[in-house]
Amino acid sequence: MGGAALAAAFAFAQTPNSGPAKAATNTKKPVAAHSAYDRTLLRPSMLKLKAPESYKVRFVTTKGDFTIEVTRAWAPLGADRFYNLVRHHFYDNGSFFRVVPDFVVQFGISAYPPVSAAWEHTEIPDDPVTQSNKRGYVTFATSGPNTRTTQVFINLKDNARLDGMGFAPFGVVDEEGMKVVSALYSGYGDAGPNQDLISKQGKSYLEKGFPKLDEIKSATLVLPSRTAVKPPSSKATASKAP
Repeated sequence: MGGAALAAAFAFAQTPNSGPAKAATNTKKPVAAHSAYDRTLLRPSMLKLKAPESYKVRFVTTKGDFTIEVTRAWAPLGADRFYNLVRHHFYDNGSFFRVVPDFVVQFGISAYPPVSAAWEHTEIPDDPVTQSNKRGYVTFATSGPNTRTTQVFINLKDNARLDGMGFAPFGVVDEEGMKVVSALYSGYGDAGPNQDLISKQGKSYLEKGFPKLDEIKSATLVLPSRTAVKPPSSKATASKAP
């Protein structure tokens, strides 16, 4: 990208093979990283299904459960990519590798190096920004224009300044779910694990160097979506690390 200003602007974005990741923390037993993954994930070109107009994804984590309500019309390409990844359990056993209080929670690097390698060059074009990056809204991370792959962040506060940078929300976590999201331990902050090493070494790297990271036990589709999720109040604030 180049330039200090641009680097600062994307300090929260994905840097799949280029620099330090940002992390979260929690005291709990690590989830095993050697269970089998869906082999279809090794063939990203096969995962091209169009997502439903709305759907929900239930996340079961080491801090509790929360649900993301996705509205395809908000960001169709992002919603489709997320749908295909969740459908094939890409996020299962992954970690919330970056939690920055009053900013974002970020995840989306596979626990399995072969899967990370397969998705390294699977960028999708940007969607127009139709929703603001308000508290609870869910958006793909990027490292610049048209570079979305698998990483996602959840806004912990209203981050409207991200709208003008091209970050297009595709879903939202409700108020109850944000209690879980906001509780993800943020002790590592912006000095957490190296994203490149997560991609190359997988869960073993995180378990050795960052054992307190909160983890995703499973992320599964909940269809159909019958009741719209009520967005969280923008007045609420994210939990601070103790």
